[in-house]
Amino acid sequence: MTADVAALVEWAEDALAVGFIVFLRVGAAMALFPAFGERSVPERVRLMLALGFTLVVLPMAGPLVRPEIETLARPGVLVITEALAGLAIGAMIRMFVLVLQIAGSMAAQATSLAQIFGGQNADPQPAMGHVLFYGGLALAVLLGLHVRLAEVLILSYDVWPPGRLPGAELLSAWGQAQVVRVFALGFTLAAPFVVASLVYNVALGVINRAMPQLMVAFVGAPAITAGGLILLFLTAPLLLGLWHDAFTEFLSDPFGAM
Repeated sequence: MTADVAALVEWAEDALAVGFIVFLRVGAAMALFPAFGERSVPERVRLMLALGFTLVVLPMAGPLVRPEIETLARPGVLVITEALAGLAIGAMIRMFVLVLQIAGSMAAQATSLAQIFGGQNADPQPAMGHVLFYGGLALAVLLGLHVRLAEVLILSYDVWPPGRLPGAELLSAWGQAQVVRVFALGFTLAAPFVVASLVYNVALGVINRAMPQLMVAFVGAPAITAGGLILLFLTAPLLLGLWHDAFTEFLSDPFGAM
């Protein structure tokens, strides 16, 4: 009986140690993951989500983590590397949420809607960014975001083995590639509003030259506001679809740049 209890205690200690190391990477990534890591989500809910993702990743990551725990002379190194790996993964995926905020900010400034709909989120956003942000998150969650994120976490152990991090050159190249992709996609999504604003301002300038006595700014302000709202209504489904396609493509090969 005593031997069985001792064996059970030893097994529990090993399982907890492995689970804790896996939780370090998963928890750090979950703090930055879109939808699940938002500041509007209560802390207790985020903790339970991190524990749930840990249980999903543990069967695949456990055999890779256990040898590192047994052979590593300094456990503190493993704690630091796993936390940094999780933060890097979460930050890169979080950038795709910034696409919607960048596109919304550009569209709002172009159509004079920067003060409408903003300020309701934990991160203050101007105008259309608030609508696009929650619309994109809802679409991603409905189409299986949790499954994709679990796949990324499991795949990360092949790219970043426990106790190690890639070189600074590889990590910087990966981050630079994602920043370029994010800003290019953000401008692409905001392009209809930028083009409409350009046409509006050119037409307003022509009218002002033809009729200098007319206060064209007061006449045209309601037009650009109404046009921006109508354009958002017409293009939002298309923009969110394009964003989700790009997001899914990235999640299918998140470490391709490395």
